[in-house]
Amino acid sequence: MTDKRTIFWFRQDLRLSDNPGLLEAARNGTVLPIYISDDASAAEFKMGGASKWWLHHSLNSLNESLDGKLNIYKGSAKDVLQTLIKTNTIHAVYWNRCFEPSRIRDDTEIKAELTKLDIECKSFNGSLLWEPWEVLKKDNTYYKVFTPFYRNGCLSAKPPRIPLPKPENIKCIKDDKSQSIHDLNLLPTIPWDKKMEPYWEIGEDAAHKKLHTFLENGLQDYKECRNYPSKPNTSRLSPHLHFGEISPNQAWHAAQHYGHAHGVENDLDCFLSELGWREFSYYLLYHFPDLPVKNFQSKFDHFPWQFDANLLKAWQHGQTGYPIVDAGMRELWQTGYMHNRVRMIVASFLIKNLGIHWHYGEDWFWDCLVDADLASNSASWQWVAGSGADAAPYFRIFNPILQGEKFDPDGTYTRHFVPELKNIPNKYLFSPWKAPEHALKASGVVLGTTYPKPIVNLEQSRDRALQAYQACRNI
Repeated sequence: MTDKRTIFWFRQDLRLSDNPGLLEAARNGTVLPIYISDDASAAEFKMGGASKWWLHHSLNSLNESLDGKLNIYKGSAKDVLQTLIKTNTIHAVYWNRCFEPSRIRDDTEIKAELTKLDIECKSFNGSLLWEPWEVLKKDNTYYKVFTPFYRNGCLSAKPPRIPLPKPENIKCIKDDKSQSIHDLNLLPTIPWDKKMEPYWEIGEDAAHKKLHTFLENGLQDYKECRNYPSKPNTSRLSPHLHFGEISPNQAWHAAQHYGHAHGVENDLDCFLSELGWREFSYYLLYHFPDLPVKNFQSKFDHFPWQFDANLLKAWQHGQTGYPIVDAGMRELWQTGYMHNRVRMIVASFLIKNLGIHWHYGEDWFWDCLVDADLASNSASWQWVAGSGADAAPYFRIFNPILQGEKFDPDGTYTRHFVPELKNIPNKYLFSPWKAPEHALKASGVVLGTTYPKPIVNLEQSRDRALQAYQACRNI
């Protein structure tokens, strides 16, 4: 083994196990492990408040795993790296690839600059099962529909690699010019984060604990029960995957091992396809870097969006008068997370019932979600809007009353996040304006006072949306 000094640059891979770049750096000699906060490069996609909160705790966890040897810097990644190379006699810089357009641009520039300085530069795949250029159709064009992408492309390609071990006896350098994690100012000045703390454990160990809990308690019946927000059949791994506290390879192989051993093949296939949707989101972002800002289907550029600041604010604050929508938006505000079925319901309501552009929903989720992810966020919002690559049909408009009755039949989820309706009978829970006055009075509900009246008429708004979508379709 050669003995050289290598910078390993942590980014969205805040873990020691199954970290190909870190493992290779450790095998080559001494490692300077670093994290760089570079908001300027991220521009309009700099991290939102909830993600910053998660990152603060994730970096603390990683630093503990490295025995306090994680080095922290702020500023331009290129400038920081060049300074560290000069002051620490660095021979190589390794990192795991990211796929956001700004990261690809910066990485390309950094590699070129460091190569001129005769510094070895290597990047690795630490965050995807299949990289975007590995999955192409037979004519070498990229897929635009999820099912053939996943079934014909991914599952016919080389299987996801076996997870790698943690580096043994890693020799780390602590730079005396390193800043502290606290210096990054990731925590909010007003302590709104305190309400989120009880819902999460953060870090690599917590991620593996979450995966184990899900496999033991949630994989069986996953295909059906993942749609019910009060059931334990969702993994809640998304923030851990986004920050790289666990890799998709680790989730993939652990699920396969458990699923085959326990004979839950259909549930396993469904869970793995959800990991496949994450891959598809990154695939689309790589091949279509304007995905977060531009309709994938250009005909939607002519869609007659409406904007009403009061309606948007009511949606953001969970005050729409539609209980399943309000429950979802309040779950988001209180926990930094929202159940996936409910994400689709609230997105459909904003876009199709309120007629508000999907960008406003995308922006709100970006700031409020602990799992805010540029690829998944933009692909999913475009999916609901009907403007994406593999989008829901334009005429698919979720009815929040029927969705609530079907997927929260006993009202457990809705009553938890909309406690002012906790005493209302199930029959009226998802449409309280239909309840007779005596039932509202007995439940302590005064519409317009203790709980809002509906801010929009479902039938009329649905008709407007269908007319607008039909006009777009004919362009």
